[in-house]
Amino acid sequence: MRFDRLIAGAAALGAGALLYGALVEAYRLRTERRTLRLPRWPARLDGYRVAVIADAHIRDRASIEMTQEAVALALAEDPDLVLIPGDTIAYWKRGLLDMVEEAYAGLASMSGRILAVPGNHDYFGGDAAWLEPVFNRLGIRLLQNSCHRQDGVNWVGVDSEVAGRADPYGAIMQSDPADPIVVLWHEPDMVDRLPRGPELMVSGHSHGGQFTTPWGWAPATSHLGSRYLRGFYRRTPVPLYVSKGVGTTGPPARLFCPAEVSILTLRPA
Repeated sequence: MRFDRLIAGAAALGAGALLYGALVEAYRLRTERRTLRLPRWPARLDGYRVAVIADAHIRDRASIEMTQEAVALALAEDPDLVLIPGDTIAYWKRGLLDMVEEAYAGLASMSGRILAVPGNHDYFGGDAAWLEPVFNRLGIRLLQNSCHRQDGVNWVGVDSEVAGRADPYGAIMQSDPADPIVVLWHEPDMVDRLPRGPELMVSGHSHGGQFTTPWGWAPATSHLGSRYLRGFYRRTPVPLYVSKGVGTTGPPARLFCPAEVSILTLRPA
């Protein structure tokens, strides 16, 4: 009887935590400011700042408003560049492009200084390339296994590995070896398959675990987003930053893992 009560109590506690995470924690968004010291980062780019808006998972009014808040927080930091490392949407449905345009409209003030790559959710029920008309109007460049040179940096965008679209070597081969390389790739665990050479990789996908214990353990993780969950990893083959992202997937709840807009200041080590 006591065991039954223990099980019932644990179930009630879990349900309560999930409800609290869905109603409160999922909508707490903070600015995470980090200084990343990178080997081989050139002195001429000391202090270069990027804002990262990952995993918006746009699908409804709440996700639109959450993304708008993330955009406002990013712009308030006056970054040199904005990075969107995938999962702009949750899944394709009627009216989705209008939602994306409304959610990201504020970024138009940084037109030409915003780079994005697809995530696996950007292929759910459709094709990430369908985002391009909206992105073009807002001045967002979608990189799909390609390299874009800006501010003396090779920004290498790799398509989603989970979606079976990734070609990291082909993308890196397009870079200028005289300048630093920053890789934008949705799935963080793929850093282990990168060749040495890039100065940094920026990812999302993991949501930081999304629903974790107070000490950071995540009972459920995503495919290719379980080895590197959140924050800065210096000792990976390429230094890696993983954003906890803005939106949610699966149960629409967070616990002990707040959503974030990441502001990364890049400095020589």
